[in-house]
Amino acid sequence: MRRRVGLLLVCLGAFFLTLAPLFRFYVAEQVVRAPLNRYQVTHLESPNSTYFDQADLKTKTNVTLLATNTVRGDVRANNGNDDIAVWDSTTNIYDKANPKNPVQIQGFRIAFNRETGELVDCCGVHVDGDGNVRMAGTYGLLFPIANVDKIDYPFYDMTTKQPAPMKFGAVEQVNGLPAYRFTQHVPLTKTGAVEAKLPGKMLGLPDDTPQQVDRYAEAYNTVWVDPRTGVPVKHRKNIRSTVRTPDGRGEMIVAQADLVTTAADQKKAVDLANDTALQIDMVRIFVPGAAVLLGLLGLLIGGIMGLGRDDAPPPPPQAPRRSDGKFGDVSPPRRPKDPKESKDPKGPKEPAQGAAKKPAKKKAPPRPGSRPAPKRKPVRRA
Repeated sequence: MRRRVGLLLVCLGAFFLTLAPLFRFYVAEQVVRAPLNRYQVTHLESPNSTYFDQADLKTKTNVTLLATNTVRGDVRANNGNDDIAVWDSTTNIYDKANPKNPVQIQGFRIAFNRETGELVDCCGVHVDGDGNVRMAGTYGLLFPIANVDKIDYPFYDMTTKQPAPMKFGAVEQVNGLPAYRFTQHVPLTKTGAVEAKLPGKMLGLPDDTPQQVDRYAEAYNTVWVDPRTGVPVKHRKNIRSTVRTPDGRGEMIVAQADLVTTAADQKKAVDLANDTALQIDMVRIFVPGAAVLLGLLGLLIGGIMGLGRDDAPPPPPQAPRRSDGKFGDVSPPRRPKDPKESKDPKGPKEPAQGAAKKPAKKKAPPRPGSRPAPKRKPVRRA
């Protein structure tokens, strides 16, 4: 019994040792991926902001601007390719005192590799409806999945529609989480022409002659990211959007804000990063490590039990065979008792089956000269 248990433990140990590398190098790579159905809402706030109110046709200063960013995954847009995730992002910037009057709305769709986080050109990607953008080879909303280094990454800027490097700065604490800080400078870039002409006085010119203007954008973006998962936990977007005349003499601020993720959403992002990091550690470290430990223990204990003596008692000796080939007692048979020796009131017992029968005694013949007894005739009754 002991050796059987030892053999079973050895088999289990070999199974767990085989399971460890399979779980680490195959299962983990299938699990550590960006989700297809991400849904996340992030709020940013900027006090002391400036923007041009199109309803009142005046520039407002010292206002608080809020931005709501919604990311929603489209699980059917990847055309059945589970290696690619497709996410839609919408950002609405509005005045806190007048939330129904948006200052700026931006929407885009990105498609990226779920394992590396790199953007790809497929699945109807666009920026504000422009499908001619090319994003491949850069990053969008996420850093490399569970593999963030202290290097510079090319990130695609959705406002200027061109990539700009996201440079590593330092390691800083965000709600107790050591995060990598990356900074991106988007230089002053022309983003398009404005169809309507604006009065010269609105552009700071001496006369009120209508002027043709173009839209320009400039930004300093800062992202704090969890290096264990690649999940951003804090954003800061210092944006400045203006319109200018072609000669550069006239200029007007459309929106200027320093948007920072709210404290509540920072905490939610840190909790999400911690949960994701725990899942990654489970499939990469804890489960394979436990499998290796159990496998070694199984081999060690099973080997010791298999080499030791079996504690079970030895089997009983086999019964000897009789002369007729059957198993049983081979001692000489007992002599049958004489019926005379055992006086049984019921008479002598019949001999057992198989015992030798005694010959029957013969009757003595009749003596000569003796007459046989006459036979009696039956008497008739009247």
